[in-house]
Amino acid sequence: MSRHPHPFRAEWAPSIPRELMAGAVATFALIPEVIAFSFVAGVDPAVGLFASFVISIVIAFAGGRPAMVSAAAGSVALVAAPLVQSHGVQYLFAAGVLAGLVQMLFGWLRLGTLMRYVSGSVRTGFVNALAILIFSAQMPHLVGANLATWAAVGAGLLIIYGLPRLTTVVPSPLVSIVVLTLAAQWLQLPLKTVADLGLLPDGLPSFGVPQVPLSWQTLQLIALPALAIAMVGLLESLMTASVADELTDTPSAKNREATGLGLANVAASFFGGIAGCGMIGQTVSNVRYGGRGRLSTLFAGAFLLVLMVLLKPWVSKVPVAALVAVMVMVSASTFDWGSARALWRHPKLSSVVMLATVVVTVLTDNLAAGVAVGVLLSGVFFTFKVARLIAVEPMEEGGRLVYRVSGQVFFASADMLVEAFDIRDIEGRPVRIDLTGAHFWDITAVNALDKVCQRLRKHGSAVEVVGMNAQTRALVSRLDLAIE
Repeated sequence: MSRHPHPFRAEWAPSIPRELMAGAVATFALIPEVIAFSFVAGVDPAVGLFASFVISIVIAFAGGRPAMVSAAAGSVALVAAPLVQSHGVQYLFAAGVLAGLVQMLFGWLRLGTLMRYVSGSVRTGFVNALAILIFSAQMPHLVGANLATWAAVGAGLLIIYGLPRLTTVVPSPLVSIVVLTLAAQWLQLPLKTVADLGLLPDGLPSFGVPQVPLSWQTLQLIALPALAIAMVGLLESLMTASVADELTDTPSAKNREATGLGLANVAASFFGGIAGCGMIGQTVSNVRYGGRGRLSTLFAGAFLLVLMVLLKPWVSKVPVAALVAVMVMVSASTFDWGSARALWRHPKLSSVVMLATVVVTVLTDNLAAGVAVGVLLSGVFFTFKVARLIAVEPMEEGGRLVYRVSGQVFFASADMLVEAFDIRDIEGRPVRIDLTGAHFWDITAVNALDKVCQRLRKHGSAVEVVGMNAQTRALVSRLDLAIE
């Protein structure tokens, strides 16, 4: 008998009881956050819950990372909130469809490997900025609030952080919500409830095309928000997939995950849900409770809708203060506190990239803008470092000057090559340029070498170029330069 399970079973349910248990735990961890994220986005809880149900079902089949939980997420909610406030929820659904198509295109073009070029500093900055934005989104509900609200938030945080010291069988955020809801009803506390935020689902979501004009103006309105939703969703999903890869010691298909996420977001938008992405906290919970297959993801979504429909009377009475406490906990657990402590120990340029990502994100309230600036700075700093690796060493051999060039010569270091040859020091003597230790990467670099040769010959020097590698020789031949 084979020791290895059938491939289908290995991918879907290595252990059915364990998959169902892990999926149920992920569902309980999802409920408070999905409602709270809907609250952040400015939409009815039903919009976030419908999205989480549809995304989980679709991603279970189409995603590239078994056991990964995807749903309505805080990062996407933050990006979507301005569009909802300015144009309404129907435009959010239209933006979700467009964002999903962008993500599918990203996967089809096999661009998942581009995540390798997002440096660790940018990823840390992204996570820290997300934490700050989630926390700041709670401030309107605390500033000027009554004493009961502050007391409820404090009690919620006490339960969230205190209960795990006694037991971890039940997620402490869920216990906090149940306790605060019971206390608010029993003591008749003057607290806003989930019912005040909007409608909860009372059945299965229904298919519907976003009610927006099919016009160029609509496309202009949703294009930038959709691109932001797509990029932020991709970044967080692929980061979550990487975390799950490490926890399970198994690989994931990043391009398939991007395509699956896009398909899930298109489906969620047509069924009245907000776009979503991978959920780091829920994925970690799912994996730690034994989830390894796609069944845990599928069950998490299905069980979520069942619970919300059956428990609607109770969920509608949940105090908003309880959700604020959960979001404060999410913010604190999302922030990479180690990066703040190590800020002065890390290389200065890495710290600058991380801080720039955070600052731009917080100032613009746009996670995609922060990541773009971080990636741009990482590229500039990397180019600056590599450009300094070029060396030109002059020496005399048998009556001629020999210049040994070593390092990487490209557009950023080409001028350094030219400046290394001072005509006043050469005075018409024969010159040999040894390129054995150098690599020329682009047209700018080869043109710089040609410029050096022409300048030396103009001033009466006989020039010999040796040691050119095959790639450099191919560039010279393509440009038809008389360097050798």
